[in-house]
Amino acid sequence: MLDGLEAGAYAYFNHGYYCQPAETAACLAATDYGLRFAAVVGHGNLYGVQFHPEKSQRVGLRILKNFLEKCP
Repeated sequence: MLDGLEAGAYAYFNHGYYCQPAETAACLAATDYGLRFAAVVGHGNLYGVQFHPEKSQRVGLRILKNFLEKCP
């Protein structure tokens, strides 16, 4: 899901809530916004993000592209 992205790439968050996966291995990327929490999760063929890829410009477009490439 993160292919082609640099460490520290910025994504747009606009929520006052978050969820944390029960399995820490499912956390593919994290963010620190007062506390550290999962930003991208994946398990098997299920992926999710807790930010707005459509508002995250180049980073968001790359994540959407990666997502579409993973979908058969």
